[in-house]
Amino acid sequence: MTEDARFEDGAETPLHLMAVTEADLEVISTLAQDAVLPATEMRWDRPRRRFAALVNRFRWEDRDAAERRGRPFERVQAVLTVEDVTHVSSQGIDRTDRDLVLSLLSVGFEPGADGTGRVVLTLAGDGAVALDVECLEVTLTDVTRPYAAPSGKAPRHS
Repeated sequence: MTEDARFEDGAETPLHLMAVTEADLEVISTLAQDAVLPATEMRWDRPRRRFAALVNRFRWEDRDAAERRGRPFERVQAVLTVEDVTHVSSQGIDRTDRDLVLSLLSVGFEPGADGTGRVVLTLAGDGAVALDVECLEVTLTDVTRPYAAPSGKAPRHS
């Protein structure tokens, strides 16, 4: 059995969001929550001062529609990019473990002087990546078509 297309189905497009304020970053953090990524999929391009991570994010914006229609929850690959990065540090991540899969809990910002600050990627298991930046500029861009979440479940938080 097939369903007829609905008006709201036509509005579904890949995300391409930019954050330049803390309020903007909260939106990106919410949509990137529970993204998973191999530790090997993070890169800092020092000459370009750009940090990027290829993540498999849960499509929170589609969760209610999937539940209503009884179809699988979805994930999509997305690139999380931070610009104007002057220094990168991490804790709780074994960079030698090529099979390590990380789970992103949040993306936050700790303001510094004159617009500088630190973007913090908080990971499950007490891990974190800290990115010192000259200004806040973070993007989240979907780069693949959505696919059925392998677990078949939506992430849960208490």
